[in-house]
Amino acid sequence: MLRWYQSKLKTAPLLTQALTTAVLFATGDVMAQQGVEKVGLDKHNLARTARMAGYGGFIFGPAATKWYSFLASRINLSTSNRTIAARVGCDQFLFAPINMGLFLSSMAYLEGSDPKAKLKKAYIPGMTNNFLLWPWVQAVNFKYVPLEHRVLVVNFVALGWNCYLSFLNSQGGDEVDGPAGEIKTS
Repeated sequence: MLRWYQSKLKTAPLLTQALTTAVLFATGDVMAQQGVEKVGLDKHNLARTARMAGYGGFIFGPAATKWYSFLASRINLSTSNRTIAARVGCDQFLFAPINMGLFLSSMAYLEGSDPKAKLKKAYIPGMTNNFLLWPWVQAVNFKYVPLEHRVLVVNFVALGWNCYLSFLNSQGGDEVDGPAGEIKTS
């Protein structure tokens, strides 16, 4: 399986990354609906899963593939550690805020709700949690993982993250509070 994936990365890297990302974004949504929200298979929102897959495959996968190539070719400083720090900084202060805004607003639009209201309610909690997780992941990713596998690493770590994003999006920024996971509105 890994050899097949490697060959596809060589022959069609953008398509391979996009399809992989679509599958893993959809998986994150399934995890959110079934594992976190416990809606049950009979009430599973297939449209929501499709929106997540579409965002992953059409927006995030291609954008992340191009972004990591850009970082690898354009951000190269005097030492390896400075290069990694600069790449993480660019990733977290340029790519992540734009991606969070695009994710939340595009999901709101596709759901038929108000993108401004979604951003107002969910952007800050989403970015706060982003900064708790992704700088560490990206530092390891940029230091140890070959360029062609960086999106895949992000996608696997993002199974949990996409579960969180799907939940954040579906709750509009409401926080989970308490041991039973009741929703706390601000």
